[in-house]
Amino acid sequence: MPEGGGGEGRRRLGVGVVVLNYRTPRLVLDCLESLAPELRPGEVEALVVDNASADGSAERLRAELARRPWPVGLVEAAENRGFAAGNNLGIRSLDAEAFLLLNSDTLVRPGAVARLRKALEADPRVGIVGPRLEWPDGEPQISAFRAHTPWSQLISASSLEIVRRALARFEVSLPLQSQEAPAWVSFAAVLIRRQLLEEVGPLDERYFMYFEDADLCLRAGRRGWKVVQEPAARVVHLRGGTSPVKRLTAAGERRPAYYYAARRHYFRSQFGPWGLLAANLLWTLGWSLSLVRRALGGPRRTVRRELRDNWGI
Repeated sequence: MPEGGGGEGRRRLGVGVVVLNYRTPRLVLDCLESLAPELRPGEVEALVVDNASADGSAERLRAELARRPWPVGLVEAAENRGFAAGNNLGIRSLDAEAFLLLNSDTLVRPGAVARLRKALEADPRVGIVGPRLEWPDGEPQISAFRAHTPWSQLISASSLEIVRRALARFEVSLPLQSQEAPAWVSFAAVLIRRQLLEEVGPLDERYFMYFEDADLCLRAGRRGWKVVQEPAARVVHLRGGTSPVKRLTAAGERRPAYYYAARRHYFRSQFGPWGLLAANLLWTLGWSLSLVRRALGGPRRTVRRELRDNWGI
């Protein structure tokens, strides 16, 4: 396979797999090892995008890939412009009917790619298919969701069960056994139809990381495309392998600035400037309720500097 991933005169691939690397070469190789049985030259091929790691990752991966029989190429981004930009580079470098985006901290279970393709091909209006994400022991992870809305900000900030029950239809996470169609699925692993990207547009590169998956799915939904989850396709997600956000959140530490920039862009682009204001006001109300709960002896669930970071001050 050519280093750039494609080639003139080649038949279009059925699936082009994009694996994004930023200083995680060992994870990338483990991911590709799990994916290898699904790869077939000319039909299912992969491309690693090194997102300007500048730590020797690209050189190490190039050497390792040269030793393997896999149909896997490598491209290097000139600069690290984030998750959306890196995946868009990979998509542009491949000629395929559909694109499977994989985080480097994923492991593909046997048959997952074929099951995702089958779900995509079963309905021409299905444009995005997410697998069942799970832990290494098989325990499922929540990976299908309702849309983030201003009301969902009140739920998440308050962490109060009475608020959650009252606004249950705005809860972002869908229960594992829910039959409700998701508004979006996690892009830790996702299959996207080429036609959808041609019609709706690529991932929005104004997101450095976070919210770009929800954004694309919602844009697709407004154009009549279906977003589905295929639980028979299973992919292990080693959460936290590519981003510190979940770890920092759990510890109550300050999240990176790019998380809040993405949040602001999402609410502004999806709901307009008044929607962003509503999201911030409702989040602040929920945050205030959480402080009252904490003062009454409840658990601490705040993140350092979150009030100022959400408002961008």
